[in-house]
Amino acid sequence: MSQAASQPLDYLPLAAPVHRVNPWLIAVTVSMATFMEVLDTSIANVSLSHIAGNLGAGRDESTWVLTSYLVSNAIVLPISGWLASVLGRKRFYMSCVALFTASSFLCGMAPSLGWLLVFRCLQGIGGGGLAPSEQSILADTFEPRQRGMAFAIYGVAIVVAPAIGPTLGGWITDNYDWRWIFFINIPVGILSLILTYRLVSDSEGAKKEHQSVWRNGLRVDYIGFGLVALGLGCLQVMLDKGQEDDWFGSHFIQLVALLAAFGIIAAIIWEVFIAKDPIVDLSLLRNRSFLSVNVLMFIMGFILTATTVMLPQFVQQMLGYNATTAGLILMPGGFILMLMFPVAGALSNKVQPKYLMAIGLLITAAAMFHLAGFNNQVSFNHLAWARVYQCVGLPFFFVPINTVAYGDLPPGKSNNASALLNLMRNLGGSVGISVAVLLLERRAQLHQNRLGSHLSLFDAPFLSHFHALGGGRIALARIYGELQTQAVMLAYIDVFKIMAIGCLVVLALVMMLRKVKLGEKVQGH
Repeated sequence: MSQAASQPLDYLPLAAPVHRVNPWLIAVTVSMATFMEVLDTSIANVSLSHIAGNLGAGRDESTWVLTSYLVSNAIVLPISGWLASVLGRKRFYMSCVALFTASSFLCGMAPSLGWLLVFRCLQGIGGGGLAPSEQSILADTFEPRQRGMAFAIYGVAIVVAPAIGPTLGGWITDNYDWRWIFFINIPVGILSLILTYRLVSDSEGAKKEHQSVWRNGLRVDYIGFGLVALGLGCLQVMLDKGQEDDWFGSHFIQLVALLAAFGIIAAIIWEVFIAKDPIVDLSLLRNRSFLSVNVLMFIMGFILTATTVMLPQFVQQMLGYNATTAGLILMPGGFILMLMFPVAGALSNKVQPKYLMAIGLLITAAAMFHLAGFNNQVSFNHLAWARVYQCVGLPFFFVPINTVAYGDLPPGKSNNASALLNLMRNLGGSVGISVAVLLLERRAQLHQNRLGSHLSLFDAPFLSHFHALGGGRIALARIYGELQTQAVMLAYIDVFKIMAIGCLVVLALVMMLRKVKLGEKVQGH
């Protein structure tokens, strides 16, 4: 079902530079807003207890501060390509930056939890359109031989922001007020708007795509939008709340899972076979090269996000670190990423993408196996170095996969392609966190049962330890506490090993990719 507008909109660029702008300035400009948006997805995590206490809400209620943002973000991501074509890419991008900045101010001023959730939804809408627009701007601004380095600059923002988010959020909350985790977005957003207005202009392909949308009157795929919103919104709620509500043991999770399945399946059928002007261009997935990249992008989001979340959680749960100290473990890795992304960008024009991706996955797998060798006496320095080892490999996967993604696209399709790629990366991250947390809980239960079977009067080591502690209920309580700690430690080791094995499985998929001509369009495979 669609509706045509009676008057087409002429293309009116907001500003066009009178001379050619250095493309590297454009790369830095668009990466600023990405850094701000990705930072905001992680910075609020460590402040939930402060938010709940200040606004008179329970801990469970406060987690909707995270969920509301993720849901609105997930809904906007797949339709951002269409919105960029309708409004014009630069106009849409600046609108997203403005909405994100304004809603950040409103989040900081929120008088109650209800209002904060409303403003977080608005913030998620603005944030959801940023990354796809930025990637399509980079793809159109740089020639194929330069895209590797351009995406390297962009990649620093994508990967470093979540690494420093918990540290920065903990420090701000401890020393100032939780509201400042939102206020810090305001100056960055204003600067981003000014630089975008002055430096960025739409490519000819983006202009033609915008004009073609309006040439015969705008048609809005309302049914497609509704199904996408229902499917992805419910999926995000299920992934974010599943562990908290015991997954399918909860009637609420069962309901949102059914709605998610219905919405996604119906949306695919509607967009591919029925809609005349689909709001999500799934036809791009008919290109086998682009489809393969989307699958790998999902896996990359899965591994990257899950491993980034697991390490701080491990040190807080097992070693008793506070949020700020836990975040500091990720900081050295962030500096390594800044160094390695340019290296990966330079190599992307000289080495086959699949070989670079294979190197990145091997390094990441080795780092995860290294983590699996730790115990609950591990030092801060060992943990920080483990993160450094992991971060050495990530750029070698991120940069070439983005370079390949835009190498074989039809003209004028970069907006829609960016929307799908970012959707897959975000969904991979959400699924990755949920799976890692689920595995952790299930494996901890398994190890606790196995270890508990040794707490028997017929087990000599147990009796020896029991008498060494003085016997009685206090000794039993201490032994049970040690048992629980060991069970959780073994569960973390299992999760790290599973992530490492996952990297090796993905490595096999990557090596099946065909070789491409470096610096030129990627051929389908």
